[in-house]
This record gives sequence, C-alpha cells and structure tokens, in this order.
Amino acid sequence: MSRTALACVPCPHPRIPLAQMRTVYDCEEVQTKLDKLIAQEHAPLKATYERMLSKGAQRFQVKPSGLPVMAELYEELPNFHDVLDDVRRQIALCADSGDALEITPLLLLGPPGVGKTHFARQLAELLGTGMGFVSMSSLTAGWLIGGASSQWKGAKPGKVFEALVDGQYANPVMVVDEIDKAAAEASYDPLGALYSLLEHDTARAFTDEFAEVALDASQLIWVATANDARAIPEPILNRCNVYEIEAPDFEAARGIARRLYRSIRGAHEWGRQFGEEPLEAVLDALAAVPPREMRRAWMTGFGNAKLAGRGEVQLADLPAAGSGRRGPLGFTS
Repeated sequence: MSRTALACVPCPHPRIPLAQMRTVYDCEEVQTKLDKLIAQEHAPLKATYERMLSKGAQRFQVKPSGLPVMAELYEELPNFHDVLDDVRRQIALCADSGDALEITPLLLLGPPGVGKTHFARQLAELLGTGMGFVSMSSLTAGWLIGGASSQWKGAKPGKVFEALVDGQYANPVMVVDEIDKAAAEASYDPLGALYSLLEHDTARAFTDEFAEVALDASQLIWVATANDARAIPEPILNRCNVYEIEAPDFEAARGIARRLYRSIRGAHEWGRQFGEEPLEAVLDALAAVPPREMRRAWMTGFGNAKLAGRGEVQLADLPAAGSGRRGPLGFTS
C-alpha cells in the first residue's frame, strides 16, 4: 500500500477531507488470468478482467484529518448514542497518526423503522465514502456478497467486488440489511462469505468466486441490521460489536420530526410557503410514528395543506395510520 499519495476527496462533510491511496488487487494477477482465458467461452469473465485493468487497482482510503464534529448526528440520531460513541472512539485512535481508519463491524438490533439503515447512510456521509447495500431478506444464496462461479449460467461478481472494483474507495460502508432473514440452504450458507470478510486478517485476501482474484477487503466498514439476534449464527455475532437500538422516546421522536420538517421545508422552493416551525400538536402526533415513516407523513401533510390553501400542516393533513388517506395520524377517518 502506498502511503505517499494524499488527495482531497469531495465530501459534503469537510471534517474528514483527506484520503490516502490503497491497492485493492494485483493487476499482474488479473492480466495473468486474462491471458489464460479462451475469449469466446468466457466473454463475461474477459470483460470483467478488462474492466479491472482499465480502472486500475488504486482506490481512495478515507483518512481522518482530525476528530470530526458529530454533534449534529448525536442530535439527529438520539437512539444511536452508544453506536456513535463507538465510532467516535475508533476514529480518534487514528486521527493523529499514520494508521488507516478501522471500524469494528457493527450489528444493530432493533424493531423495524427505528432508523438502522438511515444510521448507516449517515455514517457513510460522515466519512465521505460510498455505501454498498445487500438485502438478505430476498437472498437465497451468498452469491450476492461473494459472487458466483463463472461456470454457472448468468453468474457475476458479488457486492464486495462491485464496491471495490467499480467504486472509488477502499473502505466504503457495506450494509447487510436484515441479516437475520438470510435463508440458509443445506448445500450453501448464505452468510458464508461474511465469516472471512468480517475478520480483518482474512479479508485482506478475499476472493470473489466469479473473478477468482484476491481483493483487499480489510478496510470495508460493515454495518449489519437485524430484528432478532437468535437467528444470527454465533460466528457472525462474535465478529461484531452488537447494539440494541430502541425506538426513540417521546421527546426524542418529536425532535426528529421537527428536524425533518425543517429539512424538507428548506430543501424545496415551495417550502417557503410554510411556517418556519410546525404545530406542536402535529409534532405530538408524529412522535408516535417510526422515524422511517415520518418523511412520508410530512410529505403527505405538506401536500394536503397546499391543496387546502394553508401555510401550515394541521393534524387533519397527516395520513391515517396504515394508509394514504387524509385524516389524523393514528386514527381512522
């Protein structure tokens, strides 16, 4: 890995602006694999190797220039303070050294809608790197993570390969959503690829089954989400820092709803037609809504208020619980 090349990476958060370059695969190995191919029989694999050579093996690796200001995240994600503390500690360890950023894999346990996936997106934005997403609820084999053998019809590389080869970064945030929903088959463990990927030492030479070229996946930042830890294999639990994420309490939920109102209002030209602050009664109603449903509720409320010719969202503008009907949230109309 080269430690001499430093570059500024475009990032919405200038708190961690520097990156060093890291080699994520060996181009000579790729060229050797390509030379041995019979082109007409392995066209997809040939195209994959050519793409790897064309893109080159160097990727940006996010390097903190100092401990980032995270006050906004603590305020926006009040039920994630323990996880944010963990991330902050691990950033602090390398902030003033030549070491690379390493974050122990995170497993977020909690009911649907508490903001687990949103946290992962905010973490990727904080670090200024990309994010890969794997939904295990619809996965019947581990091919989506580690690729499928090129001998299979329709085979292709997995998400880890895509993130490292097609992306710009050596350490993107990789989200494994609903890891407890992975459907294991007798002949194939859908989580098998993760056993080596979640271990720093073995991840340094991870081999995608399609390309069969070693990738340095040791810098990936893993965030797994789940509703129930009982369905997760012990080897996965042992490799992660596990956090129980509770739904935000009433006051915290009101704060989330208020910040969403301000964000939506400020992001749209039509937002100027509405007051700077929402009604307290509306905030009280939205405090009972899971965080991931609040945006939809606000957008419905803004639209209904606009149709009614009003510059404020009222209770009657919010969607009825479980539907898109106009009416007070949580009550049938």
